[in-house]
Amino acid sequence: MTSFSGALDRVRRAVQALAGRGRITVSDDTGPAQRLQVKLGPLEVRDTTPRLAEFGFSSRPPAGTDAVLLFLSGDRSNGVVIATGHQASRPRSLEEGETIVYDLFGKFIRLTKDGGIVIEANGSPVTVNNAAEVVVHASARVLLDTPMVKTTGSVVVGNGASGSFSTPTGAVVTVQDGIITNIT
Repeated sequence: MTSFSGALDRVRRAVQALAGRGRITVSDDTGPAQRLQVKLGPLEVRDTTPRLAEFGFSSRPPAGTDAVLLFLSGDRSNGVVIATGHQASRPRSLEEGETIVYDLFGKFIRLTKDGGIVIEANGSPVTVNNAAEVVVHASARVLLDTPMVKTTGSVVVGNGASGSFSTPTGAVVTVQDGIITNIT
């Protein structure tokens, strides 16, 4: 009977060793796989543990982030981080079904319950690089609520429209063949 209980104890220890939870202390994002140092307890620290993430999504969790690890065959020297969560920066009070991509610095993209998309830049610039064309299809209007709109090239209005119109500030804009020719 002792050999059976010994075998059960070995299986129990192997199952207990399959997963672990800890805190990230250091991260390295320079190689093909992100490597993390994870402290699992006062006596167990795992160095250069690879982190798996979903294709198309990447982040570098800050120190203090919670981590869940799996250890292949219960071998504590052969682990991989499968999930991370930073409690202090996690957005709260999402509606059921909403999704948010966020960072540690207050910027986010939120897909809202009512079908809206909110981009919060938190005072940072937003840049679109190397686009051949940027098209906005709006069913009602496009509103630019800003003190200035600046362009380095021509502005075309309508399909070759001509005429003048006044802005809310009283400026008069003259358009000739769809190109703004004068602002007074």
